[in-house]
Amino acid sequence: MASNQELACVYAALILQDDELAITGEKIASLLKAANVEFEPYWPGLFAKALEGVDVKNLITSVSSGAGSGPAPAAAAAAPAAGGAAPAAETKKKEEPKEESDDDMGFGLFD
Repeated sequence: MASNQELACVYAALILQDDELAITGEKIASLLKAANVEFEPYWPGLFAKALEGVDVKNLITSVSSGAGSGPAPAAAAAAPAAGGAAPAAETKKKEEPKEESDDDMGFGLFD
């Protein structure tokens, strides 16, 4: 579980991102000092280094679970259409083999 120091650094980084400021160790440390949070001096630099070159806003808005993967195939299907005429073989859906259900095998999970 994350410590209070780690959570404070995360919140400070989110505040900086929300204000569209660069996320640096000095700015994280100044926010933590202003909030009277006790922290080890290495935390702000560690978080700033970890978030260096990362688009935090994109990271936050693109968080999703693996179960909701519906839009991804639609975006992939739109890409060949934008690039010109795609071969007919690529646009056809591949038939997936049907999985056998437990009923077909003569037993069920709770029988």
